[in-house]
Amino acid sequence: MIIEHGPAEGLHRYVLQVEYDGTPFVGWQRQDVGISIQQVLEEAAAKLNHGEIPLVQAAGRTDAGVHAIGQVVHIDIAMELKPERVREAINFHSRPHPVSVVKAARAPEGFSARFSAIGRAYRYRILNRRARPAMDIGRVWHLPIPLDADAMHRAAQTLLGKHDFSAYRAASCQAKNPWRTLDRLDVFREGDEVVMIAEARSFLHHQVRNLIGTLAQVGLGRQAETWPRAVLDGRDRGKAGQTAPAEGLVFTRVVYPERIDWE
Repeated sequence: MIIEHGPAEGLHRYVLQVEYDGTPFVGWQRQDVGISIQQVLEEAAAKLNHGEIPLVQAAGRTDAGVHAIGQVVHIDIAMELKPERVREAINFHSRPHPVSVVKAARAPEGFSARFSAIGRAYRYRILNRRARPAMDIGRVWHLPIPLDADAMHRAAQTLLGKHDFSAYRAASCQAKNPWRTLDRLDVFREGDEVVMIAEARSFLHHQVRNLIGTLAQVGLGRQAETWPRAVLDGRDRGKAGQTAPAEGLVFTRVVYPERIDWE
C-alpha cells in the first residue's frame, strides 16, 4: 500500500496519541447524524488552522461505542507550534467531550497514521459474574454464565496466521480482500473478567468483535474448541457467533517503523 505524501505546502503535520470514551459517539468517522471523535478533534484543531476545518486521519476507524487508549492520528495545520502546545490547545478546545490528546509529536517525513502502521492491538473485556457492572458500565460485555477461558484460548490459537477471514468480517466491510494475518489472539481470566488480546497488522470491520462472539460460544460450552476454526475454513459469516457488543472493546496500541519523539 502506498504511503501518503506529506502535508501540503504551508502546512505542518503532527502526530497525536488519543484516548476516548466511545460511548457518546457515532464512532471515529464523521457521519450525517450524530457527533464523531473525528469531528471533535477537527473542530478543536480548526483554532490552529486559521479557522478552517483540517482533516484528521486515524490509524483505525473505531465503531460507535468502541473506546481507545492508544489511537494514533495525524493532522496538518497552518500554525507551526511545539507539539506540547498542539496537544494542550486541542485538549482545551475539545472540552467537554471525553476525548484527550495524551501525546503529540512532529510527524516523521512521509508519515501517515493509517498507512505507515505495521501493527495494531485491541483488548476486549468480558465481565463474567452474576452481578451486573456498576463501575464499568459501558466498558465491558456482561456475561453472567461462567466461561471457560482456557478453552477459549485453545480455540483462539487455531485461528493464528494468515487466513481468509470472510467468516469474521462484517457484511458492510469495505476491505478489498478478506485475507489478514492474525499475530496474537490470547484469552485469559483476570478475576471476574475474561480478557482477549488481539494483534495484527490490520483488521477487518468487526473482525475482533466477531472473533470474541464466536469464542464465547466455546467458553459457554455450547460449541467445541474445533468450531471456530471450522467456521473460519467455511468462510460463511452466518455460521459464526454473534458480534460481541462494542462497549467491551478498546483500541490499545499502534506500531510504526518510524521513531516518534512524543511530548
